[in-house]
Amino acid sequence: MIDLFIVCAYFTIIFLTAISGKAGEDVTVEEYFLSSRNLRWPSIALSSIATNISGYQFLGMMGSAYLYGLAQASLEINAVQGILIAAFIFVPLYLKEKVITISQFIKKRLGSTVALFYSLANLAIFSTITLGAALFWGAYAADLVFADYLSIIHEDRITRIAILVVGLGVFSAIYTYFGGLAAVVKTDVIQFSILLIGGFVVLFVAVYHLGGWNQLYVKTPELMHLHLPADHETLPWIHMFGLFLLNINYWCANQTIIQRSLAAKSLREAQIGLMVGGVMKYVMAVLIVVPGIALVGILGSEGLAEPDMAFPYLVTTYLPVGVKGFILCALFASLMSTVDSTFNSLATLWSIDIYKEYINKTATDKEIVGAGKKTILITLLTGVTMGLILLYLKFENPEAAFTHTLNELRYYINCGIVVLICSAAFLIAPHHKWTLVAFVSTIPLHLIIIRFFPEMNYFVRAGWVIVIAFLVVVLSSFRGGWKPWNQLIVANSREIRQVGMGLLASLILLHIIFH
Repeated sequence: MIDLFIVCAYFTIIFLTAISGKAGEDVTVEEYFLSSRNLRWPSIALSSIATNISGYQFLGMMGSAYLYGLAQASLEINAVQGILIAAFIFVPLYLKEKVITISQFIKKRLGSTVALFYSLANLAIFSTITLGAALFWGAYAADLVFADYLSIIHEDRITRIAILVVGLGVFSAIYTYFGGLAAVVKTDVIQFSILLIGGFVVLFVAVYHLGGWNQLYVKTPELMHLHLPADHETLPWIHMFGLFLLNINYWCANQTIIQRSLAAKSLREAQIGLMVGGVMKYVMAVLIVVPGIALVGILGSEGLAEPDMAFPYLVTTYLPVGVKGFILCALFASLMSTVDSTFNSLATLWSIDIYKEYINKTATDKEIVGAGKKTILITLLTGVTMGLILLYLKFENPEAAFTHTLNELRYYINCGIVVLICSAAFLIAPHHKWTLVAFVSTIPLHLIIIRFFPEMNYFVRAGWVIVIAFLVVVLSSFRGGWKPWNQLIVANSREIRQVGMGLLASLILLHIIFH
């Protein structure tokens, strides 16, 4: 019972921390959605990466690492590409315009119609797949690790997980509703600390039972490569091309992630925070991927019926009472830091881009914040519904590495967003109507490529979709041309520029060393 006591104490601490900064009745739009634009770099770094890491990394990615080895780390470490582009190209543009949402930036560059499509696309994907996946993974992880304790909820496993999906969603929605971004950042800092400690515990336990770090190359040398053959079904080395473009969406055009940088006290704080976050992505790659590889060395590649059981197996088999409770808190932390940030971004997008722009143009700050709070309640329903749908899909095909299934669903919309944000940032005079055509065309382009090249890896397919659609915009905007690169890249100081170059060099070096 000590584990359950630890979990209860964790939820109490998170709730009290969030409520301690409860927004008052007269809170302004910038106070509620951007924490008064006063965030310093530690908060930006910790909160951004806490939002990025969810239960699917610990379960889905560790399960995928059990199957594919170090190549799975490519999805983590290559995030540095997107982070650097965000830090030195996109965030300076956003802060210069003093926007609250990325849609406002797109509206200035591409017009109100394109901005509306961007907002609606993000509202759709955040309120369904993003929320649903985070809730599903958190509940699924809790049940895998603590099925015996949680059987008091319901004897049937699927019903039990469904109840957890609802409960975790409601809890996260409550404190986000009352506290806004300030509450989200406060809780994210605590949650990421717990997540980090828990990840290191599982890592060291896995390596210990393997027999030491050197045994990764002795017992599982075939899994210690970042680059798999070009014809690999899931993670061929050529996937990095599509991944590079998709990282522009996630780290540069994703309101959930970029909102911390929009709330930065200055460009310097934003750029330092993002680069520190980039270093943390290296750490998270080790914490998520290495235990999965180590488990292959311990059990063999046929040791688990479900690859997603890798993390729960390590916790339930090797960790003592008390420590298990702390690890479960880390799982819940990864879940709630993603869910609360998504709720906050959904509230921001709806209230600023839709409510204020189209429903009530004369809305006061109180009315705008009120619209955002209502959005949290409505998207709680959509997120929970999608979580239950994903629960059904998972149990229909338990052997699959489910993380890749969810990625592929997201990319149907994300590819179009990459086209929009690149057109807005890199072209001098992008053609508004053709940009919208290119954005909408990305979904049928996916379907056409699947029809004629069904075996093409989904990362590679996403890369081709983005390139083809973006070429439509470039060819329609030939009179304007490209912005000069020396005007696009902005660093707050020479030292920050050098740190950025060092971070890029470290990524290249990792690819060379672990080729």
